[in-house]
Amino acid sequence: MPHLSDFVEAVTTLNYAFSILSKHNRESQILKFRFPFRFCLVVLLLSFSLQRTADVITFNREPLLKAQPYPNISMARRAMSVLRHWSSRVFSVEVDGAPDYFSIQEAHRGEEVPKVFREVPKSVRCYSLLVCGSDRIRTAKFYAQLKETLLRELPVRCDVFPMSSFQTNVKDSLINGYFVRDNSVSSFRSESFLRNLLHDEPVLVCSYVRDEDGRVWTQHLWSAADSETTETSTEHFVVPSEAPECHPSTLNIINSDVFYSFEGAFAVLQKCGDIIPEAKSVTELLPRRADARREPDFPVVVIEGLDATGKTTLTESLRDTLGATLLRSPPQRLSPFRARFDQEPPLIRRAFYALGNYMTAEQVGQECMKTPVIVDRFWHSTAAYAIATAVSGPVSNLPAEGSEVYRWPSDLLQPSLVVLLTLHPEERKRRLRDRGQGKTLEEQELDHNQLFRLKVEEAYRRISGPPCVVVDASPSADQVLQQVQLVIRGKCRL
Repeated sequence: MPHLSDFVEAVTTLNYAFSILSKHNRESQILKFRFPFRFCLVVLLLSFSLQRTADVITFNREPLLKAQPYPNISMARRAMSVLRHWSSRVFSVEVDGAPDYFSIQEAHRGEEVPKVFREVPKSVRCYSLLVCGSDRIRTAKFYAQLKETLLRELPVRCDVFPMSSFQTNVKDSLINGYFVRDNSVSSFRSESFLRNLLHDEPVLVCSYVRDEDGRVWTQHLWSAADSETTETSTEHFVVPSEAPECHPSTLNIINSDVFYSFEGAFAVLQKCGDIIPEAKSVTELLPRRADARREPDFPVVVIEGLDATGKTTLTESLRDTLGATLLRSPPQRLSPFRARFDQEPPLIRRAFYALGNYMTAEQVGQECMKTPVIVDRFWHSTAAYAIATAVSGPVSNLPAEGSEVYRWPSDLLQPSLVVLLTLHPEERKRRLRDRGQGKTLEEQELDHNQLFRLKVEEAYRRISGPPCVVVDASPSADQVLQQVQLVIRGKCRL
């Protein structure tokens, strides 16, 4: 039996339909609704009393603006390259943090229904949106705002889940998006919004249709209304797929989440200059090129670790006892910009912090000609946090030890020694409470997400060039200092 909310939603949808079609002057597409709006409301009231609101107006079965299937597509180069290999792609939907993988094929051979579709009620419609523009900056910013846009524009009864698509073991083939389950009375509002999105933004939109028994699902890839014709299949059958050997997010980490050259990170910020004014200011502070491969005259020791593990206390003590220069990454010159770039999507945020390492390396190169240098955080932190954030799920999803993801950038100064301070989680939380300082979103995530913390720590340990020497930071500050001094004397002959 329909609820009052169904009636309200139907009225809202009809009003939304008139506003959209009036805006585009396309009244002919409202099926046969040429009668006055008030009469439409009367029809809705009668249909609601008969407990068949959705079926009387045929909202529940057919959209008012039907999705045009695959054949007519004209898109950016990135989208076209994706479509050329569409049938070989694997799709992943994360429900409650667990991914369900499925693929598509032209013929159905009796395969079972993928898990993500098994429990879908008959009245629910399913869609997917995958972001695949050729402009990396625009695509990254659009994807970062997409979930908020979907939750705002789609009907209240829509559930939105993270989704991705990729080609197995093909680098840079991963594209991200969202999977939508629409349980609203009408499909009109959802499909009108998706159609407008498809027309204006770098997205691929699919709808999923079941057979009468619900045992077979097909995927229909939409095209923009004004697209040119291409010869392609109009539908594919949806079938389960095995989980890939490597987590799909690892396919796109290099030079998107972790940068391995000055030029790669610089190119991202340079392209942001027109939309992020602060990006220009940052690029003006940067060295003209990375010149960091020569051997330092004095040892360079990097101290790494999560917040509240004692890095600041230790680095200051080492500065005083060794007569060293103390530097921090990112350097003080970037502090005014950090809050701004912390709000940006990963591509831009990671490029900013990567360039901070090159700025610090320039300072290290100057100071290590005169004295030993102690660095509070460096490339290990930048890479470990990025990798742990990009790879969802358990620690086992991280790239295997020895993966190129953990390699040191070839143009970045390599320290003489890297010390990783570790601490029991409860002791670290206690220290954080006592300290009471503001934290970034990733640092806040460390506090309440044990899994994320474990991934960060494991990524630290797997980075090479040089690898980390792990030191327990639980004892007193003086004991930790003595232990680290012994390590420095043994590794750096100080």
